[in-house]
Amino acid sequence: MTTGSARKVFEYATLRVVPSLERGESLNVGVVVYCKALDFLGCRVHLDGPRLAALAPGLDLDGLRRALAGVEGVCRGGERAGPAAAEPPGSRFRWLTAPRSTVVQPGPVHAGLTADPAADLDRLLDRLVR
Repeated sequence: MTTGSARKVFEYATLRVVPSLERGESLNVGVVVYCKALDFLGCRVHLDGPRLAALAPGLDLDGLRRALAGVEGVCRGGERAGPAAAEPPGSRFRWLTAPRSTVVQPGPVHAGLTADPAADLDRLLDRLVR
C-alpha cells in the first residue's frame, strides 16, 4: 500500500471460483477495488488454467470466462453490461460483492488506505490471486 497524507479509505474483495458448492473448495481468480473518495471502481481477473483443472477437471472454462467478463462489464459500467452496470460505482461494488451461490463468488469485503487504488488493485491481484 502506498504511504502519504493523501491516503483515502478503499474497500476490496476477492473473486473466487467455487466449482462444487458441496465440497466448498475455491480458488481466487480476481479482485474488485472500490474507493468512494477517489471515485474509483476497478476489477482485475487472472485465470490459472492448470490450477483450475486440478481443482475441478470438468469445469467449463469458457463459461467461467463469460461469467468473469460479466463481472468486469458491471465494474466498468455502461448499458451493454445490464441494469446493474448503470448504477453508481458504490452500488455496483455492493452488487458485485453481495453473497451468491454461483461458481463465481465474492470473498469478504476488506478495507484499507490508498493514494492510488489502481496500483493497489494490481498489488492485491499479485498477492491474493497470482
